[in-house]
Amino acid sequence: MKKLGCFIFATLLLLFPLTYLSVGAKEVKTQTVDTAYTLNLNAKSAFLMDYTTGTVLYEQNADERLPLASVTKIMTLLLVMEAIQDGRLSLNETVTVSEHAASMGGSQIFLEPGEKMSVEDLLKSVVISSANDAACALAEHIAGSEEAFVSAMNQKAKMLGMNDTNFENTNGLDDTATEHYSSARDIAVMSRALMAHPKILEYSSIWMDTIRDGAFGLSNTNRLIRFYPGATGLKTGSTEKAKFCISATALRNGMHLIAVVMGAETRDIRNAETKKLLDYGFANYGLYTSEVPLLDPIKVLGGTKEEIKVEAENFAAIIGKGDAKNVTVKITLEESLNAPITAGQAVGSVSFFADGKLIGKCNIVTKETVEKISYTQLLYRMVKSFLFP
Repeated sequence: MKKLGCFIFATLLLLFPLTYLSVGAKEVKTQTVDTAYTLNLNAKSAFLMDYTTGTVLYEQNADERLPLASVTKIMTLLLVMEAIQDGRLSLNETVTVSEHAASMGGSQIFLEPGEKMSVEDLLKSVVISSANDAACALAEHIAGSEEAFVSAMNQKAKMLGMNDTNFENTNGLDDTATEHYSSARDIAVMSRALMAHPKILEYSSIWMDTIRDGAFGLSNTNRLIRFYPGATGLKTGSTEKAKFCISATALRNGMHLIAVVMGAETRDIRNAETKKLLDYGFANYGLYTSEVPLLDPIKVLGGTKEEIKVEAENFAAIIGKGDAKNVTVKITLEESLNAPITAGQAVGSVSFFADGKLIGKCNIVTKETVEKISYTQLLYRMVKSFLFP
């Protein structure tokens, strides 16, 4: 027993306090090459972004404030989808149309005052056929009035960092609007936010549909859905002031692109320049994703557990087309940790390099919590280890 006591005492002196960390690193080296091209688009402004990473692939006069016509409805739809996500609204909920909503001109489904329609049918009408009256009806149903809803649209724009955007209505009609504008960059930002709601892409990829029990047909205003491989959406717009605008989305080989074109002179020019922009992205870039192999547990010092499980966060980056096999990966990981340790605590990182240049990194985090061991728990552990080696 005297030997056991001395052993425990010596162990306590060694373990408490535990104040050091050891760092180790593992590397696997390869190589990558970047490629780039230039474009000269026939439009007032343009912007190309990768949805997954937010990487900007191309921009042309991307921050000029311009009228955006029905592309406005991207923000309207975003607030509607957030209301559904928050439980404030449901797809099968019934909306009663007001006189104000029914009075909207331009693209419409000819709602009548007092008509009742489901949220889902109104949503499809906005997304597919760009119905101004449906957009206003949804806005009023959520916020009580179009004015209140527009205020929420502008607040959301600020939250998203859309510094070159201001809304005056829910649909983009600009005959009387004087301060209704956005930029190609801001449109891409709100498009990306809307795409986080997958239901929207289900609607925006529909070519033709019906409402009112099949009595009224809906045709997609975005011809790319039918004629551009991989097209998934998102919203067109045109007025005399705005000319022809679009926020187009397309998915190929796991890369989802957002292409914005503003101020094209005709619909055909808009569509042609949008195809050119998307073609450029798909031809020259690819989405690199990496799932780091399972990592060994890390030793824990002074904890209720002797080791802790760790995992790497997901990583994605845009690199040159076909260069995914030529990426440098460097793993830096703590070899031991002092308790207490919380779940999700960063204990290392994985860095990714393309041609020696850092393209991004992700954290290695703990998968569980480990409390600091008490003297009583430590004593029990040592006795158990001594008696049952």
